[in-house]
Amino acid sequence: MSSAASPLFFTVSNQFISDWLGALRPLCSEDHFASLLERSDLPARHHERKGRVTLDQIVRLYQLAAVETGDEMMGLWSRPIRPRALQHLLTSVREATSLASALYRFSTFWNLLLDDYRLDLVETDATLTLRLVAQGDTPPQRFGHMLILKLAHGLISWLARYEVPVKAVEFAFQRPPFEEDYAVIFPAQAGFGRPATSLVFDQEALGPVRIRTATDLEVFLRNAPRDWIFTRSSEHTQSLRVRAYLGNTGWETASLSGAARALHVTPRTLIRRLRADGTSFQSIKDALRRDIAIRHLQAGNRSVEAIAQDVGYSSAASFHKAFRRWTGKSPSAYRRAQMFNP
Repeated sequence: MSSAASPLFFTVSNQFISDWLGALRPLCSEDHFASLLERSDLPARHHERKGRVTLDQIVRLYQLAAVETGDEMMGLWSRPIRPRALQHLLTSVREATSLASALYRFSTFWNLLLDDYRLDLVETDATLTLRLVAQGDTPPQRFGHMLILKLAHGLISWLARYEVPVKAVEFAFQRPPFEEDYAVIFPAQAGFGRPATSLVFDQEALGPVRIRTATDLEVFLRNAPRDWIFTRSSEHTQSLRVRAYLGNTGWETASLSGAARALHVTPRTLIRRLRADGTSFQSIKDALRRDIAIRHLQAGNRSVEAIAQDVGYSSAASFHKAFRRWTGKSPSAYRRAQMFNP
């Protein structure tokens, strides 16, 4: 299963990965940490509130850091998760006969490794809930909680060969300022400030597994974490479906009425649903422009004027004004900030 995110140039906020970088930093010397950021194409000033991170950058950092720190969860849990743990996990869940039994194997595996949390499976006639239960008073690590839930969802989606529907995703930490980033990761609205971090499935959504070969397993490991973090993010919310429409339509012809037709709803219904997502058609269009511009600025092979035209601005001055509103920087300053400066 490949990601639908990359062709649409998705980004998430710098704040989304701040906990991860905070956990990773103590595992490295300052020089090594700086080198990881540089090789992942992450700016040294990664903490800036308005900065954006591409999904490709997240994948690169994960692939480098998991190997070089010797911890496949990169400091996110109290005990290091030693190399090849993910391979053993896949080998175990690959033998499951149903998605429900795969979740049971997943919880059993992690309960052998984690000290600060326990994974419970809570079953009712209608639902099956994977719940992360604290074993002490350790504050929730936001990125770690997100990652382990998404690993569970990504693995069973890999076994099913489609993105398994999620009834609910809940987190034990309070609502963060970057809550909209979770819509890129999970196919359900995220809830915050709940008693425990949980992933809830309808029982009827958990059918049999499809056989995965040893070659499939090798490909999944080689691509990690792309194929299990970013499953079908372009379809997770109405706003992301509009974004997918915009990504396949020229700026000149893209319109609210056209998006409504593509999604088989009336314009009024689409406006209402986007408002429920906390956004609007124009905001989605601007966000896509921003993310495409960021990708081009990071690549460094196009002028600011050419990028402005690519994202539908008739003048570089209009683009500069919009980009400063999005990120707090001019395009040229943002490009410079992507360069590594220890």
